[in-house]
Amino acid sequence: MGSKPKIGLLGLGGTISSIGKGPLDLANYGDTRVIMGADEISQRVPDLTDFADIVSIPFRAMPAIDITPDDWLAINRKIHEVVEATPDLTGLVLTHGTASLEETAYFLNLTLRVDLPVVLVGSQRPFSAISSDAQLNLINAVRVAASPEARKKGVLVVMNDEIQAAREVSKTDTYRLQSFQSPGLGALGYADADRVSFYRSPTRRFMTDTPFDVRQSEALPRVDVVTSYVGADATLIDASVAAGAEGIVAAGFAPGFGSPKEVEALKRAVQRGVVVVQAARAHSGRVDPRDRIREANFVAADNLPAHKARILLSLALTQTRARDAIQEMFLTF
Repeated sequence: MGSKPKIGLLGLGGTISSIGKGPLDLANYGDTRVIMGADEISQRVPDLTDFADIVSIPFRAMPAIDITPDDWLAINRKIHEVVEATPDLTGLVLTHGTASLEETAYFLNLTLRVDLPVVLVGSQRPFSAISSDAQLNLINAVRVAASPEARKKGVLVVMNDEIQAAREVSKTDTYRLQSFQSPGLGALGYADADRVSFYRSPTRRFMTDTPFDVRQSEALPRVDVVTSYVGADATLIDASVAAGAEGIVAAGFAPGFGSPKEVEALKRAVQRGVVVVQAARAHSGRVDPRDRIREANFVAADNLPAHKARILLSLALTQTRARDAIQEMFLTF
């Protein structure tokens, strides 16, 4: 019988690694500040070894709401270091808090230069809670990372038995176990009890097929997000420009435009050299580069939600400030 696949486990903290005050502590577990590292969580889930040889990778655990772009750059570098130092690694699993998991996943999907499965996993209930999803989610993430079918599909997110693409997945509910979904598009596959099954593959370019190599970067360009609402004016947009934003993503009314005062402020921002991407505040659907978006010299976000459009715009600004070139990136990645 052949050897088991070798899976690296990088612990970034989050609910999946948290120990609360007791089995019914489903909300205030963060108050204990007990967060397990990769080594401890793998020891507490011995069934992981049924599927892979686990290599625990030391890293600092952090709440998902504390993560910054500087942390993304550090995570990116760490992954490359681990892959280079461990050439027989089959795949990587990253535990992560759910609040910002989808953003970290998409950033890594655009910037990693590795050719093996990378899976992010979290849980909606802490490890210590009754009926926690932490252990099964982690086991399924390891199974997916070890699956040959997971290669060449970009960064993946595994939660609630479902396999989602990093570009498309969103957290859709604060507490429910089925929170992570890909609105309008659906899951790539499932981690069921009998097997890991894929039914579709991402079509947008990712990982080694992007120009966004940030291994030597010390910082990313500042990009802010503003959201439209009835009565919105120029205040937040002007403040963002004054704060030094190089880009602004506008989460406008669906299908993708802001109030008259917002639009005028965004046009002024463009005149000052700020790149503006027009997204929509709807949960799914495209913002297409229609006439009024082109005429305003904005970039259309396609079907990216604003918080993910922000990531792509920030990376795009490391390459170019040309509107047409950035628009093409939003149709490519």
